[in-house]
Amino acid sequence: MEHKLAEHLISNFPFLTGKNILIAISGGIDSVVAAHILKKLSYKISLAHCNFQLRNKESNDDEQFIHNLGKELELETHITKFNTLEYASKRKLSTQIAARELRYEWFDSLVKNNGYDYLITAHHADDNLETFLINLSRGSGLDGLTGIPERNDYILRPFLPFSREEIELYATENHISWREDASNSETKYVRNKLRHTVVPVLKEINPSLLKSFGNTLKYLKQGQRIINDKTKETTLEITEKEGDTLKINIKKLKELSSPDAYLYQILRPYGFTEWNDVNTLVEAENGKLIATKSHTLLKDRDFLLLLPPYKLTSPDTQKFAINSDTLTISEPISLLFKNVQKTTFLGKKSIYVDKNLLNYPLTVRKCKAGDLIYPKGMKGKKKVSKYLKDEKLSLIAKQNTWLLCSNKNEVIWIIGKRQDRRFLPLKGSASILQICIYQPL
Repeated sequence: MEHKLAEHLISNFPFLTGKNILIAISGGIDSVVAAHILKKLSYKISLAHCNFQLRNKESNDDEQFIHNLGKELELETHITKFNTLEYASKRKLSTQIAARELRYEWFDSLVKNNGYDYLITAHHADDNLETFLINLSRGSGLDGLTGIPERNDYILRPFLPFSREEIELYATENHISWREDASNSETKYVRNKLRHTVVPVLKEINPSLLKSFGNTLKYLKQGQRIINDKTKETTLEITEKEGDTLKINIKKLKELSSPDAYLYQILRPYGFTEWNDVNTLVEAENGKLIATKSHTLLKDRDFLLLLPPYKLTSPDTQKFAINSDTLTISEPISLLFKNVQKTTFLGKKSIYVDKNLLNYPLTVRKCKAGDLIYPKGMKGKKKVSKYLKDEKLSLIAKQNTWLLCSNKNEVIWIIGKRQDRRFLPLKGSASILQICIYQPL
């Protein structure tokens, strides 16, 4: 196994030579063998062990074992303790998920703060098969059936080509000691149940199961790459980017051969897993949305808008006052106030008002129910909400629209869009104020 691993590392992980490597080590046979063999191959390694305090004395004995192993191999060893049950309870997580979050958050901090280049875990071929079967039983998409990735950012898994049997044989032949977790023999967890009851039957049916499974994974990954290429091509055809928002054209989406499949491929990197909710959103009424921790998906007329997380703000939550001697403001929008002698046409980013008609302090705020505007160039009045609707602004654009108002809450300007004619400079006025949107330096 040692020679086979050396060749595998040179062929597939040549960048590891001379790098600082952290090994995630539990005390079990897989990670202990990983530490021994990588040390023997002269890689620059250190150890990182988590004591989750879930098995009382056994957990503490595991910790002591790793401490002794570090001394034996003359390796720097990082050890931490977690109150896993308390963490899981506070966040309403399963113990397994809580342990995973704690483990990888700590690994991440170790890598970033201690000069490590990579983290190696000792996942092997049997782990890969078990993960595949778990995902298959849960109705996973193709992503869940392509196995554990060999590389995920700084996390590497170079032992995936090796079986548990090969690792056990190496440990026996080299007289390597390890810690046996008693819970691994229990079948209350799905993975253990598969390991002890399902996988042995499959191996009995096909003694070359792991080799056959490796070929299957190779074909699935090739298929996934083809799908990814086609998804990139189709995404360019049915979407457009506006700032930090991705607009998915619903009409074009529905014209595709498998709209649901393409939508899944486009959205899966952003954490959308409740697929019924996503599909329902396509036919939902305007303004409906769903969200993940990192993104919001909003139905906006003919589009699905994928954008960073946001919450709809109450109209009264943000209000910014402007005094008569104010020259500029930078929040919530950059405005410049300047006394001028005459007016010129400057487009929608600038207006002229008669300062004598203003009631200070002015305010910049969001639209609220009942706001009216007497649009410049038009007769009569109009509800601001109706104006924004007629302009076919998206819900997000409406949320990002600000009003400049007088002290009596009269709208002076839907900023950047439409001026109210009631505040236009009177003929011969000597108090003309120019207000314009500007780009701060």
